[in-house]
Amino acid sequence: MTQQALNTQGHRAQASVGRWLLLGLAGVLAVLFIFPIVWAMVTSVKPPGEAVSSPLALPTHLTFDNYEHISNYGIGIWGYLKNTVFLSGLSVAGTVFLSTLAGYGFARFDFFGKNIVFVLVLATLMIPFQTTLVPIFLVLNRLNLTNSLIGLSLVYITFQLPFGIFMMRNSFSSLPRELEEAALVDGTTAWGALFRVMLPLVLPGVATVLIFTFLNCWNEFLAALIFLSDQDKFTLPVMLLSARTGEQGTIDWGALQAGVTITAVPTIVVFLALQRYYIAGMVSGAVKA
Repeated sequence: MTQQALNTQGHRAQASVGRWLLLGLAGVLAVLFIFPIVWAMVTSVKPPGEAVSSPLALPTHLTFDNYEHISNYGIGIWGYLKNTVFLSGLSVAGTVFLSTLAGYGFARFDFFGKNIVFVLVLATLMIPFQTTLVPIFLVLNRLNLTNSLIGLSLVYITFQLPFGIFMMRNSFSSLPRELEEAALVDGTTAWGALFRVMLPLVLPGVATVLIFTFLNCWNEFLAALIFLSDQDKFTLPVMLLSARTGEQGTIDWGALQAGVTITAVPTIVVFLALQRYYIAGMVSGAVKA
């Protein structure tokens, strides 16, 4: 066997070992991420006593008492789920729509101070959300939008827009201008070129904004706790805080994990349904800043 063949075989062996090490590391990380979700599901079907006394042991028998308890709390789990779906859906729709228009504008139109405005938009990402709660509360109170899901959705849209604009601007910038020019030559208006020609090509970026906005709004707790005072308007995270208290002030871990399981299912479904667009969107958003 020649020296060149030996070197080739050695490189292949090293590549194979590296591939297996990478797969092993990915497997370990996957288990670490999945284990808390699986254990929350296991705890949710434990008898209430076992969920508190032996949190790391398997259940002696399965029960759905925890789900029944969480379903009957307050206005019922489906009422809180409806509030969360409405709030998240409205926030996602507003963020995606405004991010698409703003991203297209920053990518395709030249106007005075464009770069400065874009930097200022991104700079808002560095402002801690908690520091703006009091001014936002005063503004919403003046507009009579406190204790309102619509008012809370405006807060969510405001804080999701900087990232959404950044992603959509990069997605539109990665497309050649000739596509729009050809559409305009064919008689399409600027709006038609955007929604009929450009938008289908930046769907990965749209999916990325959608997933990020949905996950952040679905799981957001602090703003919902502060701006919502009527229990009938609570979202799932706020409801879980109230429902976790058991007898004599103890934490009802079984009911809490049942609520966590119900809350996690929609996020998992949305991510799995859009993951291929999400990955493509993250790649396209990183191509051109």
